[in-house]
Amino acid sequence: MTPRTPLRIALAGAGAFGEKHLDGLMNIDGVEIASITSRTLEQAEAAAKKYGAAHFGAELGESLERDDVDAVILCTPTQMHAEQAIACMEAGKHVEVEIPLADSWGDAEAVMRKQQETGLTCMVGHTRRFNPSHQWVHDRIEAGEFAVQQMDVQTYFFRRQNINAKGEPRSWTDHLLWHHAAHTVDLFAYQAGKIVSAHAVQGPRHPQLGIAMDMSIQLKSERGAICTLSLSFNNDGPLGTFFRYIGDTGTYIARYDDLVNGKEQPIDLGGVAVSSNGIELQDREFVAAIREGREPNGSVAQVLDCYRVLGELARQLETDDGWS
Repeated sequence: MTPRTPLRIALAGAGAFGEKHLDGLMNIDGVEIASITSRTLEQAEAAAKKYGAAHFGAELGESLERDDVDAVILCTPTQMHAEQAIACMEAGKHVEVEIPLADSWGDAEAVMRKQQETGLTCMVGHTRRFNPSHQWVHDRIEAGEFAVQQMDVQTYFFRRQNINAKGEPRSWTDHLLWHHAAHTVDLFAYQAGKIVSAHAVQGPRHPQLGIAMDMSIQLKSERGAICTLSLSFNNDGPLGTFFRYIGDTGTYIARYDDLVNGKEQPIDLGGVAVSSNGIELQDREFVAAIREGREPNGSVAQVLDCYRVLGELARQLETDDGWS
């Protein structure tokens, strides 16, 4: 593929998060949105009209059969991710899987094996690697100017009903561990080194949804840094994820694409990346890796160990037996 040839992308799952990717793709030169599929044909058609896709449908298989699709971005329910990622690669398509890669360690390993077998680009949507706030911290770590001693992270939502980020009913159930904790588990390893110890406890399960609504996770990296992660679907207050980096040369607080120091003084992120939007930057990396024939930041190989840790935590929560 030459730089002049458009990279033709299909998107599966035109819901709240799928629209974020479509908005980001519109800002990337040399990208064509070729196909959009979603849970309902009406949703897919509306998105296709808005973003100029030539094809829309209700089944991912329709996109995979098309010769005018080079790559796929999956924004479908968590439970479908691993199977659909494998299907994309079997169809000869590069694939970006929204977080999480899978909801079991075995399924994550299966995706990794398929990527190794095909040699295609397989990237996972660990957006925190791309948010300018976390990029700024990572650059300081790489330069030897900052080392994480502790990360304190709060991931809080008010989600006592099964709805998405737009307040619309969901057809599937979200999960604090496999989805929301995955962001922090991967980011902590990215910033502080391989995770060598992890512990978790969870609160009561929701009577209808069947999932724990509150969870606490502790991590330790090979460099000795520690991380405390608190997650809740019960929090009726400020929503989102807030990261406090406590290091040897400073303290920084990241709120998505914003960063302040420990005294709440803003840090200028203007020169960190070409965009302030982490989703767009993630998609730019996916496109660039395909064009340049290289491994992307956030490749399945790079994030795989996150799912090993999540698998260990899931086992621990099932048996109430710690590991270290």
